[in-house]
Amino acid sequence: MALTRRSLWWFVAILFILLVAAGLRLHALGAQSFWNDEGSSYVQATRSFADSAANAARDIHPPGYYWLLAIWRVFTGDSEFALRSLSAFASVIGVAFAYAIGRRLYGSLAGVVAAALTAINTFSIYYAQETRMYALLALWGAAGFYALIHFCERPGWRAALALALINAAGLWTQYAYPFLMLAQGVVALLWLMEKYRTEVKGLRTEEEQERHREIGKSLDDPINETTALNAKLPTQSSVLSPQSFFLYVAANLLTLLLYAAWLPTAWGQITTWPNTGDQTPVMAAAGITLRWLTFGLTAGDLPLAIPGILVLFGLTIRWNTTRRESLWRLTLPAAWTLIPLAIFLAAGLYRPDNVKVIIAAQIGLALMIGRGVHVLWTYDSGVRLRTTITRLAALASFLWLILTGINLLPPLYADPAFQRPDYRALAAVISAQAGANDAIILDAPNQEEVFRYYYRGDLPVLPLPPGLGGDDAATRAAVEGVLRDYERIYVLFWGETERDPQRVVETTLDANAFELGDTWYGDVRLARYVTPAPLPLERESGVEFGSHITLEGYALNALTFARGEALQLQFTWTTDTELITRYKVFLQVLDQNGVLVTQRDSEPGGGLAITTTWTPDQTVTDNHALLLDLPPGTYTLIAGLYDLEPPNHRLPVGDADYLMLETITVE
Repeated sequence: MALTRRSLWWFVAILFILLVAAGLRLHALGAQSFWNDEGSSYVQATRSFADSAANAARDIHPPGYYWLLAIWRVFTGDSEFALRSLSAFASVIGVAFAYAIGRRLYGSLAGVVAAALTAINTFSIYYAQETRMYALLALWGAAGFYALIHFCERPGWRAALALALINAAGLWTQYAYPFLMLAQGVVALLWLMEKYRTEVKGLRTEEEQERHREIGKSLDDPINETTALNAKLPTQSSVLSPQSFFLYVAANLLTLLLYAAWLPTAWGQITTWPNTGDQTPVMAAAGITLRWLTFGLTAGDLPLAIPGILVLFGLTIRWNTTRRESLWRLTLPAAWTLIPLAIFLAAGLYRPDNVKVIIAAQIGLALMIGRGVHVLWTYDSGVRLRTTITRLAALASFLWLILTGINLLPPLYADPAFQRPDYRALAAVISAQAGANDAIILDAPNQEEVFRYYYRGDLPVLPLPPGLGGDDAATRAAVEGVLRDYERIYVLFWGETERDPQRVVETTLDANAFELGDTWYGDVRLARYVTPAPLPLERESGVEFGSHITLEGYALNALTFARGEALQLQFTWTTDTELITRYKVFLQVLDQNGVLVTQRDSEPGGGLAITTTWTPDQTVTDNHALLLDLPPGTYTLIAGLYDLEPPNHRLPVGDADYLMLETITVE
C-alpha cells in the first residue's frame, strides 16, 4: 500500500511538471514574429525532400529537422504557432526524458528535480518557441542517453538498434550531435571497464549479488529506492561478454551507415564554414554558458554557488553494505554536460548566439543537480539531527532553484532584449507606405525567406549583396542601378557585418541618396531612402556651431512641396580641430505656432561620417531628407547639433541653440 501511495505521488508530481512545461512553452507561442532563421525553416519545409537537402548542403545544418517540419506542417498548418509547436512538443518530451533518466539512474526524487529544472529553464523554453532544430537536438540527446542506459542495463540487439536509430536522427538534426556521441562513448567505456572488473575479476561474489537483490526488495524505505531499482535488474543483464562490446560497436557503425549519405557534405561544411566564435575569455564564456544551462537566458549574473554545491554532492560516490555504486551511472550526467561544453569552448565556438548548439547539456546539468538533491535528502548518518539538517538543506536548495527559475520567467516573455525582430510589423509598415515606383533592398539577403513570409505586396524585393557577398564592386553597381530605377527605397539592415562587412550597400546609398529616417524592429533596422532630386537652391552660411564646427553652406531641392513629398537637404560641414565628441544633426519642421511637427535626427552621413572622424579642413557632405506628410500651410525649417551622450546638450549657434534655415510651404 505504501509503494502504491508513494508511486501515485511521484506520478502526480511529474504530471504537474509536464503540464507546467507545456503551458510555459505554448504560452504566447505565436505572438512574436518569425525571425530570419525561422523564415528559412519555413521555406525549407515547403520544399521537396530533395530540394531541402540541396539547400541545406549550402548551409550549416543537415536537413533532418526540415524534413520532419515538412511532415509536421501537413497536419498543423503554416502559422507561427503551428510551425513552432514542433519545437514545443519536442521540448516537453525532453522534460519527460529528464524525469525518466533521473528515476532510472538515481530514483524518482532526482528525476522530479531534473524535470522541474528543465521545465522552467528559460534557455530551454526560448528554443522550444522557435521554428529551429535546437529543441529537437535536446530531445535526441536525452533519448540517446536513455537508450544508452537501457543498453548498459540489458545489452541486446534491440537496445543497440534503438541507440543507433536515435543517434542517426541526432546526426541528421544538428552538426553538434557528435559531442553527445563522444560523451556516450566515455560512459560506455566506463561501463565496459566496470563490468570487466566486477564480473571477470570477480570483485563481487554471487552471494553478495544475492544479498543485494534481497535488499532491493525493501521498497518501503525511500532511502533504499535507488538500491532497489538497481537490484531489480536480472543478474544476466550485467554479465560482460564479447557480444556486449561488439553490439555497442555495431550500434555506432550502424549510426554512421545511416548517416553515410550526408557525411561528405557534413565534413565539407564543418571544415570550411567560417568560425563564428568571438574573443570572450574562456572563463567568462564558461560562466555565461553554465548560467544559461542552470537557470536560462534571463539569468544575468546570478551566482552559481548553490547549484555548484549540489553538483558536487551529485558527483559524490556513495557506498552501501553490499556493493559499490555504479561509476558509469554516476558519471553519465557529468559526461553529458561537461564534454560538449569543453569541446564547445576549446574549439573557440563561443558567442551568445552559438550556445544553443549544446542545449542538450541543460538536461545533463539538471540531472547532476537532481542527484545532488537526492544525495542530501537520502543521507542517513544515524544521527537524527544530522539527517534532518541535510534534508532541510536539500529542500531549501531545491526551493531556491525553483523560485529563482520562476522569477526569471517574466522577462523571457516581456523584456525587449529577448524578443525576436518584428518582421510582421515591418512588412505591414512597408505595405502601408509604399508607392508604385518603390523598391525593397534586403541587406543581408538571407532575410528574404522570412520577409516574404509576411510581405504580400508587389514591390520588387532585392537581396543584396548577391549570394554570400564578397564582390563589393558588383554590390555597389547593383545599388546604383536600384537608385536609377526607383524613386524610394526601403532597406532592411541585418547581419550586414557577415555578408556586407564593408557596408557597401549603406555607404553607396548614403553617398548617392537621401535617407528619410530609420526605425529599429528588434535588431533589424528599416531605413527609407529617396533618390536624389536636383538641389537648385544653394545657400552660403559660415555659421559656427559651438567653437569648432562650421556650416559652410547647404542646398535644398525646393521651398514648396506637395503633401507627402520629400524635402532634400545637403549640408557642407568643416571643423578647425579634431573632435572628441560625437554629435547628431537634428532637422526639424515647426508650424506657425512654433510647435514641432516632424523631425529627423542622425549622425552625419547617415552614421557613417561621425564627427570624431572629421579632420581639420576636411569638407564633410551630409545628406538629409524629411517626408512632409503635413497639412497645407507655411512652416519653418531649423537645424542644429547636439551631443550624442546624455544629457544631449545642443551646440550654441550665436544666442540660440539652433539655426533657422528656411520657410517652406506645403500645398
